[in-house]
Amino acid sequence: MSDQTKIEAVICIPTFRRPEWLARTLASLANQAVDFRFAIVVVDNDAANPAGENAARDFFEKNAIPNSVFTEANQGNCFAINKAFSEALHAFPEAEFFLMIDDDETAAPLWLAEMVGLARREAADIVGGPVNRKFEGAVPDSVRNHQLFISIDGATRQIDQLHGSGNCLIRRRVFDKLGAPFFDLRFNFLGGGDMDFFTRCRLAGFTTFWNSKAEIQEFVPSERTSAKFLMTRSVRTGSINYMVDRSNGMSPAVAWAKNLASLGLGVLRSIAVLAQTRRLLPASHPLLLPVGRFYAALGFLPAPYKASDPS
Repeated sequence: MSDQTKIEAVICIPTFRRPEWLARTLASLANQAVDFRFAIVVVDNDAANPAGENAARDFFEKNAIPNSVFTEANQGNCFAINKAFSEALHAFPEAEFFLMIDDDETAAPLWLAEMVGLARREAADIVGGPVNRKFEGAVPDSVRNHQLFISIDGATRQIDQLHGSGNCLIRRRVFDKLGAPFFDLRFNFLGGGDMDFFTRCRLAGFTTFWNSKAEIQEFVPSERTSAKFLMTRSVRTGSINYMVDRSNGMSPAVAWAKNLASLGLGVLRSIAVLAQTRRLLPASHPLLLPVGRFYAALGFLPAPYKASDPS
């Protein structure tokens, strides 16, 4: 270890009703091969039945990792993430790097070293890395290669921006400049607060890098691979894209023009994908994106992060 008193990085984990999965995530973080000290912040978004908080406290009783564990009573994805980052910034004022991993993911042993190492070398404000999917059971190629499961790839390099927070590093100065709330609460139940956040980071001039070696594995249960789920998510992604455009200054007139243009392009792209794959499911995605944009423009927004009462 280098300086034994300084926490250089903090890993934030929002969690909701997945205590067993959270334990798996935490176990992967305990195995990180680093030469600096790091901490973990867990925020359970189920205050009525904080099974995640209990699982985290059980883990930290057996693992000597600096930590903070909280519950967030306000329901919603953005509330939980904002709580995690805010508490991490406050509890570990000497830390420079703040990372996030979801409770359905595990980190490769060199993940943290790779993320922080690249941020140091390039003086990067933001770093992202691959999220490799592990599907529950066998899935057809039409699912495995669906556009929703494909993200940035290629060599380590500078990129325009990230689109998701499931594998990211953010420097303290980013939070200092953007200010709270970090994730816009308008995306609280819709999702996409991460895409909006990273869009604002790009517009503010922050630099973003991609590290091909900083790997995360995401576990995808069978219910997330059904045609109904994927088509619904395609529509939601279109709604998120529209809301990100509007929240970052695009006028209603321009947004509607973009909706119409995306519909025309969506038809052409769907035809091209169908000709290439001969599968309806992947071909539906380019067409459902503009459908989602129109839904959002008309005020109809899905709310997948608004959970029902567990009782």
